[in-house]
Amino acid sequence: MGACGTLARCRGIAGIAGSHRARAVLGVLVATGLSGCSLAPTYKVPEVPMAPQYANADTPWTEAKPADRLDRNGWWKLYGDARLDDLQAKLLANNATLAAALAHYQQSVAITRQVRADLFPQIGLSANAQRNRESDTRPLRGATSPSSYNAYTIGAQLDYEVDLWGRVRDSVAAGTAEQAASAADLASVQLSLQAQLADNYLQLNGFDRQIKVLSESIDAFTRALALTQSRHDGGIASGLDVARAQTQVSNAKSQLTQARAQRALVLHAIAVLVGDSASTFSLATDDAPVKVPTIPLEVPSTILQRRPDIAAAERRTAAANAQVGVARSAFFPQLTLDGQGGWQSNRWGSIATAPNRFWAIGPTLLLDVFDGGRRKAAVDQAKAATDEAGAQYRGVVLNAFAQVEDNLTLLRDLGTALTDQRAAANAAQRSVDLSLNRYREGAVGYLDVVQAQTAALDAERSVIDLETRQLRASVQLVRALGGGWSA
Repeated sequence: MGACGTLARCRGIAGIAGSHRARAVLGVLVATGLSGCSLAPTYKVPEVPMAPQYANADTPWTEAKPADRLDRNGWWKLYGDARLDDLQAKLLANNATLAAALAHYQQSVAITRQVRADLFPQIGLSANAQRNRESDTRPLRGATSPSSYNAYTIGAQLDYEVDLWGRVRDSVAAGTAEQAASAADLASVQLSLQAQLADNYLQLNGFDRQIKVLSESIDAFTRALALTQSRHDGGIASGLDVARAQTQVSNAKSQLTQARAQRALVLHAIAVLVGDSASTFSLATDDAPVKVPTIPLEVPSTILQRRPDIAAAERRTAAANAQVGVARSAFFPQLTLDGQGGWQSNRWGSIATAPNRFWAIGPTLLLDVFDGGRRKAAVDQAKAATDEAGAQYRGVVLNAFAQVEDNLTLLRDLGTALTDQRAAANAAQRSVDLSLNRYREGAVGYLDVVQAQTAALDAERSVIDLETRQLRASVQLVRALGGGWSA
């Protein structure tokens, strides 16, 4: 059993406040409730296998402590782009998905308040004024009973459930844990949207750079076409060389159009994220390279406390555990203190006098003797739900570790590939220069120029693609680590 305590639900009584006997009975029952015990199992966070360090980092693990509410705003400033900062601010203010997640969290807060209300007295007041007529043939009607009479009643009532078995307390504990899980869900949605915006923005930058390279290549290919046409007109080059040069220009123009179309799609996605219309939203071209930021690798040691989705899964496991106590409490009697009181008279003007006073108070004990196994099934269901939540928690944690490993691997291997690809791009550009010079001299055919230009363009575009993928991997690494952190 868990720690003992009480969460009692009360409904009050008016007209008996002056009764010492009533206060004494209430005091005894409250004291009894305070000694009640929770029937929920002692909660333990599910165990998850952890490596002493990441495979791609030398930083050892340190013991994590609960801190799932760290401020995650501002991590994107690592990329040093003021326009990205402005877009993130618009996302927080206008994103529809984030607004829906906030509304869902506010619902969970309200639900928790509803459950928590069971901790306090529920006092009801009533007033009634009636004109009544009794049947002349009513059984056992007194000979002097009037046929018609007035009835005025003013009263109140109170109910108080003595939480002997922790049903109310466990319900509140489950509700509070669910609220915390909803808060973590909100943080998770926010982090996901911010990472998605940063990812799209870096893709947009990559397309801007691709468009610049393609535009410059089209200019170079056009000049080469003019040279080939001039040589053809002079009888030096063949029509085949002209056709190859024209093919080169047309292919590059097609690639430019495709890059612009892809940029438009990413721009539309950004518009949705910042809550703007895709038809009117625009961002000027910015082909300045973005540097991969330095991400502190000591942060993975606190991944269990920093990732909001892990916090949400853990809180839902705790909520499911508390529901076991709620289900178990159904096997024990439910003790409730009921009371009511007030004044009743056939004349309104004299209703609040001592002879017109009435009151009643007393405990009610309720216990289901036979239910066909319903309560046992409810306990089994609650236990299975706890096992399910624990398994989901372990899955979330293991996936989190894998995501960090994935992106650390990408950052490392893409960096190595990028070094080689830059070397290839430099060599390809030298090949273009040499082939053009030799073509002007008539030492080689235009096929060599076409091949060199194609290789150079592909190599340069591959450099941009690798740089963009590495930047996107850095965004996903930050997301996998749980977002922002203190310096």
